[in-house]
Amino acid sequence: MRSVQVVRLEGPSGVEVREAPEPTRSDAEVLVEVHTLGISWPDLLQSRGQYQIKPDLPFQLGVDFAGVVREAPPGSGFAAGDRVACCLPYGGGADLVAVPPDSVFPVPDGVTFAKAAALPLNYLTAQFALQTRAGLREGETVLVHGAAGGVGTASLQVARGLGARTVAVVSTEEKAELVRGLGADHVVLVEGFLAAVKELTDGAGVDVVVDVVGGDLFTDSLRALAPLGRLLVVGFTGGRIPEVKVNRLLLNNTDVRGVGWGAYAMARPGFMSAQWDSLLPMITSGVIDPPVGRTYPVEEVASALSDMDARRVLGKTVLTLG
Repeated sequence: MRSVQVVRLEGPSGVEVREAPEPTRSDAEVLVEVHTLGISWPDLLQSRGQYQIKPDLPFQLGVDFAGVVREAPPGSGFAAGDRVACCLPYGGGADLVAVPPDSVFPVPDGVTFAKAAALPLNYLTAQFALQTRAGLREGETVLVHGAAGGVGTASLQVARGLGARTVAVVSTEEKAELVRGLGADHVVLVEGFLAAVKELTDGAGVDVVVDVVGGDLFTDSLRALAPLGRLLVVGFTGGRIPEVKVNRLLLNNTDVRGVGWGAYAMARPGFMSAQWDSLLPMITSGVIDPPVGRTYPVEEVASALSDMDARRVLGKTVLTLG
């Protein structure tokens, strides 16, 4: 079978598709025939040895993937022929993958395999951030940095599904058009976003900030919070890890909360399945509809990673296998 492998820790050029033996399923695993493989930032970081999970070389890449169950253990809730999406710390990039049942999720019939591969990592992260960490309440206002990215678009849609008002912060008019199409209530450019947000909220500020960027935006993000507001630290795509002067938190009764979804969710049996169950009504109703950017054949994985690294694509990049 084909296997997407990191053979050298040098980024996209060190990722190759190689032949590998089919996996042997344990009695407790679900065997999935993979149709689509999503490309995500953890994949890119792992290809450089920059992610917190550092497998020995060579290793099979792949966090998000979707396909059809070939075999499943009794009592797992799955059967041969079921359409599923899956999420692993790594290892999903192959024609056939053995997966723990906790990492396998049912996909409604109306959802394509390309969209299914765009769901697990980003939308489970967004759900964890907004519900578990922020305690988002209906009617609150959520500001999303990097709103055209994977976690950003997911956060906009999940927040909308939870009854919140959304403010999308983007860097270009092209990205602004994308997030408007996803249902963002307000869209502002990153340059001068604080003044724009204050105007939109009549000076009150927002209840929650979802920050995947960090860097120079951090201080103004704190200033954008309303009293009792929560700033969620999800990532640092801006490159620099910011620091916070805690007196800012005291003055306005605000919080900075870390969002480390994978380490929390994957260590707690049943947690991800419960998350997925909470998202399913939003998926079936169309409130959650992940934007898929470019699709590539799996053999072009290095090009797909390079294009994502250079920010040449909008929406989720997907590789096709089936």
